[in-house]
Amino acid sequence: MSSNISERATVLSKPRRWAALAVLIFPVLLISVDNTVLSFAVPAITSALSPSGNQLLWIIDIYPLVLAGLLVPMGSFGDRIGRRRLLLIGATGFALVSAVAAFATDANQLVAARALLGIFGAMLMPATLSLIRTIFPDATERRTAIAVWAAAFSGGAVLGPIVGGLLLEHFWWGSVFLMAVPMLLPLLIGGLILVPESKDPNPGRVDPLSIVLIIFTLLPFTYAIKTFATAPWFVILGAVAVAVISGVAFVQRQLKQETPMLDVRLFKNAAFSGALMVNLIGVFSLVGFIYFVSQHLQLIAGLSPIEAGLWMTPGLVLTMLFGLIAVGLSRRFGSPNIMAVGLVFSAIAYTLVMVAGEGSNAVLLMVAFAVLGTGIGMTETLSNDMTLAAVPASKAGAASAISETAYEIGSVLGVAVLGTILNSVYSSRLLVPGSLSQDQAELAGETLGGAHQVASSLGGSDAQSLIESAAQAFDHGVLLTSSIAAALSLVAAVLVFRVIKPAIR
Repeated sequence: MSSNISERATVLSKPRRWAALAVLIFPVLLISVDNTVLSFAVPAITSALSPSGNQLLWIIDIYPLVLAGLLVPMGSFGDRIGRRRLLLIGATGFALVSAVAAFATDANQLVAARALLGIFGAMLMPATLSLIRTIFPDATERRTAIAVWAAAFSGGAVLGPIVGGLLLEHFWWGSVFLMAVPMLLPLLIGGLILVPESKDPNPGRVDPLSIVLIIFTLLPFTYAIKTFATAPWFVILGAVAVAVISGVAFVQRQLKQETPMLDVRLFKNAAFSGALMVNLIGVFSLVGFIYFVSQHLQLIAGLSPIEAGLWMTPGLVLTMLFGLIAVGLSRRFGSPNIMAVGLVFSAIAYTLVMVAGEGSNAVLLMVAFAVLGTGIGMTETLSNDMTLAAVPASKAGAASAISETAYEIGSVLGVAVLGTILNSVYSSRLLVPGSLSQDQAELAGETLGGAHQVASSLGGSDAQSLIESAAQAFDHGVLLTSSIAAALSLVAAVLVFRVIKPAIR
C-alpha cells in the first residue's frame, strides 16, 4: 500500500464514515458486555460443569490475561497486514469460538475456549480504535466518534448485568457466549462493505522476539495484579520479575530497531503518556465503583441482577451523553481543562459515597454513580482522542493498542486493588455468630456473597445478625476504597495541569 492512509480516509463520504462507525461499535459493545456478563453465569456454570475452585478461577481470569498480553502485538500486526483484515479475522474467530464455548461439556474445554476468545478479542479492540483514527481525519469528528466508542465501552459494562440476567432467566448458561454470534454478524457483513482497509505504509519486518518479550511483559504483570491477594508471595514476585526483565529487554530492542514494533519514544510525548495515565485512572475508578455497587444493590438492597442494572442506567446514560458533550466543550475550553473537570467529578462521586457512610441507600449510590458517569464520559473520550492524535496516523494501531492496554490494566487494577482492599476490610470487621462452624465462618468471611450463602442455611436471629454484620463490614470497606479512588482522581487532575496542558500549548 503506497498511499497515505489519512489521505485515503478523506475520500469517504460523511454518511459512510458514520455508517462505518456504527459497524465498529458492535465488537466494542460485545467485548464490554462480555467483561461483566460472565460473573452472572458462574453459579449456572458451576452447577452444570462442576469445575474445581482452580478451574473456576481460570474460566474467569484466562480471558483478560490473554487479552492484555496480546493487545500490543495484535495492534502492531494490524498495522502490517491491514486493520480491517485483522478485525474481520478476529470477529470470525470470536464468533466461532463463542459458539464452541456455549456447548462446552467440561471445565477444561471452557478454559481453552476462553483463552482462544482472548486471542481473537485482542484482534478486535485495537483494530476498532485505530480504524476510527483513519476513518475520521477531522479532529472534531474524530472526538465525536471516540465519544460514541467510549460510550459503547462503558455502556456495555453496565448492560452486562441486564443482558446476563435476561438470558440466564430464560436460557442455559451457554447463552451468554452464544450472544456473540448475532452481535458480530453486522460487523462481518458491514465491515466488508463500509469499512475501508488501512495499514502502515512502511511497517518493517515482523520481529518474533519483540512479540515474545511484550507478551512476557504484559501477561505476567496482569497475572500478578489479579492474583496478588491469593497467590503465594514468591509466585507474585516471580511474575513481576519476569515482567520487568522482559519489559526492559523489549524497550532496549525497540530502541535499536529501524522500524520497531512499538515506538517507545512515543512515551516521551507528555500529552501521549499523560493521556494514557488519565485513561487508566478513569477506568480504574469506573470498574471499582461498579464492583462494589453491583454487590450492594443485589446483596444489601435486595435487587435482582436485572433491577440492579436498570438502577445503574441513569449513570450509563450520563456517561454516553457527557462523552458527546465533551467534544463541544473541548473546542471552547480545551481538552485538558475538560478532562480535569471530569476527574474532579469522579472524585466528588466517591466523596458522596464517603459522606453517606455505612448503610448507604441505593438512591444516594445512584446519584454518586450519575456524577461518576458524567466525569468518566468526559475523561475517557478526550484521553483516548489525545492518545491517538499525539501519534502519526501510520502508527494508529500501535497507539490504540497501548490505549487499550491501559484500559485493560485499569480494569484489572480496579477490581484487584480496590476489590482486595474492600474484601480485606470486610473480613477483618465481620462479626460471625458463635453458632457457625469453622467452614461456615470462613465462607462468610471471604465475601459478602459468602455471608448471604451461609445465612440462607441458618435460621432466626443468627441469620439476621450475620447479614447485618456483613452489610456493615462491607460498607466500611467501601469507605476506604472510595477514599483511595477519590484521591487518585484528584492526583490525575493535577497531572493534567502539570504534564498534559503544558505539552499541548
